[in-house]
Amino acid sequence: MGFVLMHQGVGLAAFNAWPERKAVHAVYECCNSLALARDIVAGRSYGSHDALFRRADALLFSMPEPAIDQILEACPTIGRRPRSARSQAEQCSVWDDDETVMTALNDAAAEYAERFGFTFVMFVDGACATDVLKAVTERMHHDVETERKVVRNELARINRTRLERMLGPEGGYQNWC
Repeated sequence: MGFVLMHQGVGLAAFNAWPERKAVHAVYECCNSLALARDIVAGRSYGSHDALFRRADALLFSMPEPAIDQILEACPTIGRRPRSARSQAEQCSVWDDDETVMTALNDAAAEYAERFGFTFVMFVDGACATDVLKAVTERMHHDVETERKVVRNELARINRTRLERMLGPEGGYQNWC
């Protein structure tokens, strides 16, 4: 089960026409940052999904580190959801014992946070628990500056996926008029 948004398939035209407060709420669900949501909404009206995505990326990459840290505080810690290892493993060729994988992920998350001072984040679409564990291990070799860049890229991928889900297909669905 993935991340659930209240606003899904709203369509770009409806999003552009919404009152500011409603639009900010919908975007906040996608990015976990009130400042970022407000800035994205302030850029309306968008002519295309891609224009909105480009603006969201540009704004995210221009945010100061403390703002990124606030976004990371809202991200779940890896290894905290007991069923995630089993559900993700079903998509992988490697089957892992839930307790063993979750313990390894918890340990890796703690080591990562201690090393970098912020939470590990990764766009995990289709990745199994062992893939995430491998990514944490590989990223532990980064210096802080490099890892901060990787984190912004991962957040941008997550935001884009959520914004795509919020907007839905071009034209949206008819239930969001």
